[in-house]
Amino acid sequence: MTVDIDKTTGPEGTPPGGPEAIKAIPVRHYGRYVSAVIAIAILIAIIYAFGQGKINWHAVPDYFFDDRILTGVGKTLLLTVLSMLIGIVGGILLAVMRLSKNPVTSSIAWFYIWFFRGTPVLVQLIIWFNLGLVFEYINLGPIYKDYWSSFMTPLLTALLGLGLNEAAYMAEICRAGLLSVDEGQTEASHALGMSHNKTLRRIVIPQAMRVIVPPTGNEVINMLKTTSLVSVVQYPELFRYAQDIGQTSGAPVEMLFLAAAWYLIMTSVLSIGQYYVERYYARGSSRSLPATPFQKIKANMLSLGRQRGGTA
Repeated sequence: MTVDIDKTTGPEGTPPGGPEAIKAIPVRHYGRYVSAVIAIAILIAIIYAFGQGKINWHAVPDYFFDDRILTGVGKTLLLTVLSMLIGIVGGILLAVMRLSKNPVTSSIAWFYIWFFRGTPVLVQLIIWFNLGLVFEYINLGPIYKDYWSSFMTPLLTALLGLGLNEAAYMAEICRAGLLSVDEGQTEASHALGMSHNKTLRRIVIPQAMRVIVPPTGNEVINMLKTTSLVSVVQYPELFRYAQDIGQTSGAPVEMLFLAAAWYLIMTSVLSIGQYYVERYYARGSSRSLPATPFQKIKANMLSLGRQRGGTA
């Protein structure tokens, strides 16, 4: 016995050929359009105001690749790298001391962090530069002996002022990263016979890097901009060279815009590097890593190519 099924009709209550497609109508957000128009209008007004101001914009490209500016850029990057190295090494040591069960070492680390985080960087730089009023000589026995004013050069003043201050902030960042690792892993590694130092190197620090890297990247970018303060201790870097050129060329404001443009370029490059470092240490924390900007551009180009090929 066979039963003929009418394929032209669907289940009860449905029209022939299957259910009717649902037409989704997107919700219109008129507030977004209004706010976008207002924002664009404000941006155009600001650009127009700067364009009509009494600013010699031609001076910016004329001095953009000046030898003194490029020298200042190099010294700014050098000072940033050296100061961050001092800050990171000092921050790791202070974080370990702060977490130590020895009350003396933990108290010393706490006092250091409290003092250097509680005083401005500019004040610390000036104090280092003028410590010759307290210590007339620096005497290290047969190794080194000289006047403090000769020993404390502008570069050394800048490194001590920026690096030691950064160590206080890096100490708290490293401490937060170390505390983010579950204590059970430390106990398990000790049960397997691993020493405390080996546990830190092999177990704790690699996992803590996911917490340490993002704020450290922010500190590097902030350090790059903070180097502009060392002009008060007579160390020539980008901001100091821009000021000198502005005074001699009669375009002081234009040179400030030039310096700002170079700072934006350098911080943008550091931001890209920070993104890839964070992506590297994010391995294992998620099943799939987020696409890089280049991968997103490539995917969009491929999708556009497929759409054109399909419509052709």
